[in-house]
Amino acid sequence: MAPLTSVQVGPKPQPGCSRPRRYHATADRLIDSPGPGIDVVSDLLDHVRNSNPDAQAVGWRDTIQTHTEDREVTKTVGGEQVTEKKQWTTFELSDYHYWTYAELGAAVDAAASALVETKHSRSTIFNIYASTSRNWQVMAQACARQGITFATAYDSLGEEGLRHSINEPEVYGLFTNATLLGTLANVAHETPSLKVLVYDGKSDDVPAGALDKIKQAGVEVHHFDAFLALGHAHPHAPTRPARDDVACIMYTSGSTGAPKGVEITHGQIVAVVGATLALLADLITPDLRFIAYLPLSHIFEMAVEFTLLYAGIVIGFGTVKTLTDTSMRKGCVGDMRAFRPTLMVGVPTVWELIRKGILATVAAGGALTQRVFHGAVAAKRLTKWIPLVGTVVQGVTDRVVFNKVKEATGGRLKYAINGGAGVSVATQDFLMQVLTPYFIQGWGLTESTALSCILPPALARTGVVGVPNPCVEVQLRDFVEAGYRADGTGEGAKGREQGEVCLRGPSVFRSYYKRPDLTAEALDDDGWFMTGDIGEWTEDGLLAIIDRKKNLVKLQGGEYVALERLESIYKSCALVSNICVYAQSDASKPMAIIVPHEPNLRSFLSSHPAAAKDLGSGGGGGASDADWAAVCASEGVRKAVLGELNQTGRQAGLKPLETLQTVLLASEEWTPQNGFLTAAQKLQRKVIVKHFEGKIKLVYP
Repeated sequence: MAPLTSVQVGPKPQPGCSRPRRYHATADRLIDSPGPGIDVVSDLLDHVRNSNPDAQAVGWRDTIQTHTEDREVTKTVGGEQVTEKKQWTTFELSDYHYWTYAELGAAVDAAASALVETKHSRSTIFNIYASTSRNWQVMAQACARQGITFATAYDSLGEEGLRHSINEPEVYGLFTNATLLGTLANVAHETPSLKVLVYDGKSDDVPAGALDKIKQAGVEVHHFDAFLALGHAHPHAPTRPARDDVACIMYTSGSTGAPKGVEITHGQIVAVVGATLALLADLITPDLRFIAYLPLSHIFEMAVEFTLLYAGIVIGFGTVKTLTDTSMRKGCVGDMRAFRPTLMVGVPTVWELIRKGILATVAAGGALTQRVFHGAVAAKRLTKWIPLVGTVVQGVTDRVVFNKVKEATGGRLKYAINGGAGVSVATQDFLMQVLTPYFIQGWGLTESTALSCILPPALARTGVVGVPNPCVEVQLRDFVEAGYRADGTGEGAKGREQGEVCLRGPSVFRSYYKRPDLTAEALDDDGWFMTGDIGEWTEDGLLAIIDRKKNLVKLQGGEYVALERLESIYKSCALVSNICVYAQSDASKPMAIIVPHEPNLRSFLSSHPAAAKDLGSGGGGGASDADWAAVCASEGVRKAVLGELNQTGRQAGLKPLETLQTVLLASEEWTPQNGFLTAAQKLQRKVIVKHFEGKIKLVYP
């Protein structure tokens, strides 16, 4: 048995609760800072700009030109060939440019002075409604330098969401991108508190008339470059906040209702930075290179970036569209190949896309390529624990088979961290063989400043989220309705403690913004935050997240099924792009609504023509170019997809009652824009079920 990675602390707990656990190396004291004198967010940047001013801090690429062209696409509609024109956009970008930490600090000083010059103060709130970038960080750090609370808004928000994120906190100033000014212009006359706007980007990207509408609403407008110049010309001393002051109001994605504003203090942020650095000291070394592309308006990305900035690590900013070569102009490489990161973080959707992209590329190489590739994966998996043999096999398979795959991420990727939600065991195992053996799980929530449990590289394995970060302690509490007991006596627990995961410590929040009712529901009198996730301790002190209370559904036989867990497993099927598992109490099994992975499904149907015979036009040949809506409506295709999904489920060890009774195929992609996903790419479960309600009733239960 491995040495304990967490230990029990404190006296005997109340009935229905486990004893709290802490990381074993810091069991006597929770970490609340990365070092002496580091008490607020501005101390993080001051530390590195003073200790290592000439080190590279942030990198970015300039857009040289965006190319849009029409391409002809041939489809079969109603048995006839139809040619359609589609617009394709490709990007031409510069190489990476860099600021040192001294230069980053100077920009932050200028922006902080400009905030004061434009009448911002500790009594005003600033909103950052922008994509992840160097300038996002500059504005956040500038707010922290003056003790100004900043609120966050996803750049994918529509008018209603943006209006709420400005009006609820009564935002005085806002930073955004030129491309988002159209949305802001449409709500500016309904946001009376907004007085100052700062935006970046090219004038060509500003929607026609947007700035005039914003100015007519009484808003003072500054381009980012001019805003920095204003600060340089009118310097103001910083205003130091207290540890308990609110640094950020971060809105949750709202997957189960209206977004909640979580008040995150300076003390919470420096605590999670200090704890993460203590836990991952072997990973966070000076030669690390981090590629940033996830939304900084999500706590996971913000916590990671603040931690790496304090550690003096260079951050290269990219975008989802330009991350790989797929949408790049000929001769121009994607962000990962240009920056060559050694560390990247992602959410399950990203890792599933990477896995399916790799498999699609391998499949396109023919049967021999597939046999060699999958043989290499199996060889690495079977020999990795055998001394010497495993090392030799890994070296040979990497050099001969996997290096071309790794080159797509820049060829230097050493660590990958998953957060946001659990990734399937199958996908994690696959990427550990193909990309990097150090695929690290993390787990946390906005309310706990993201990084509550982390799996250090030395403990890399599947199925767990790791050890408690040294800034929190973890307790499990009974959830008797579903059979989970904190004393390990629950059905099927085999002595393992199970229950709702509760967190307490210096990185855990104290209140929701303007919502004392929700605060009282989430926090008990002893400061424990009840997360709603169901966890289980392994024998060696690692935490596994096995369910979520809100997504447990009781079937007609009395057994519960965990919808999110099933989704993570079924999503590893190559035919699935996205999935929503649904269950009713009068059914014996769940069903699923699926957005198929179009290239993979068409390829599958070409090799399984019987499944597509009701499409007409000659079986497999017709399936490869048939109208996509017709493919998704096909009864034969639907049954074939169901069979593949249930095969995936059986291979993952699912019980018969966890296999799918039926499926529906959705031809439209789910996005935040059409309301099926939140801004954080999480399912809007109620919206999806309501939209497909009529079709569900025809096939289920």
